[in-house]
Amino acid sequence: MITMAQTKYSVKVMKREKPFRISKDTKAILKGVVSGKMMKNLRYESVSCPVVKDEIPFLQCFVCESFIRRFKGEVHCAGLNGPR
Repeated sequence: MITMAQTKYSVKVMKREKPFRISKDTKAILKGVVSGKMMKNLRYESVSCPVVKDEIPFLQCFVCESFIRRFKGEVHCAGLNGPR
């Protein structure tokens, strides 16, 4: 039986003036999942990660194993391990 991960944290998504630099590894993971235009827009969004206790790019949060969903400007996080 498959169980849905429990949400431990709900974190607001914030807009930034300057875009984050995204690593090649993260881009490779997202290739085929997120379009190039959407990736360009998502580079301007950040999340205050409760696991790492620092501000990280949303795209890095999206590929994290703790990421559950993004809903109405909030990210639901399982709070397991931090992003790569």
